[in-house]
Amino acid sequence: MTDSSDSRPQSGFNRRTFIAGAAGAAVVPLAAKGATPDSGTTGRDSSLPVDVTLLVNGERKALKIDSRTTLLDALREHIGLTGSKKGCDHGQCGACTVLIDGRRVVSCLTLALAAEGQRILTIEGLAKGDELHPMQQAFIDQDAFQCGYCTPGQIMSAVGCVKEGHASSDEDIREYMSGNICRCAAYPNIVAAVKQAAPSIPSDQQKG
Repeated sequence: MTDSSDSRPQSGFNRRTFIAGAAGAAVVPLAAKGATPDSGTTGRDSSLPVDVTLLVNGERKALKIDSRTTLLDALREHIGLTGSKKGCDHGQCGACTVLIDGRRVVSCLTLALAAEGQRILTIEGLAKGDELHPMQQAFIDQDAFQCGYCTPGQIMSAVGCVKEGHASSDEDIREYMSGNICRCAAYPNIVAAVKQAAPSIPSDQQKG
């Protein structure tokens, strides 16, 4: 009678050897990583504050902020210019509109770092001392606001609208001011205010 153990095929696979080898392979990278000196090439933590200088209403403002800070939050929370309002915070209502190098921008969707080196104009920078900007005066004359929350953004957008050359008709004004929402529905008065102020504000087309 033959011994059945002698007839078993030998696969060469040893489970104990395999497990030991696998464990060793897992440990090697960890040990190698721990033994590698810090080369200083690791990426910067985006949550760490960064230095940025913003040119706001003709004044340089040096800030240390999170790199993800929006221009709106930089203006309101770090510089103290609360005229620009946080409405929808999704770029849909226009309450936070400011001018950057003369262009209308919703500051809630603009990173503060992206505005560095550019001229930022907010509602606080429109007037010259006690002399109101023509658009500010027109909004008062035409009673173009009720609750007033959207008014700073409306005025800044209106100035941009005129400068872009889009205030030649009521239809153009409505179209190019459509990104600014007035929940009090003062739209007819806003159009009247833009028409009143337009002759006093040179457009970029006239400059060219």
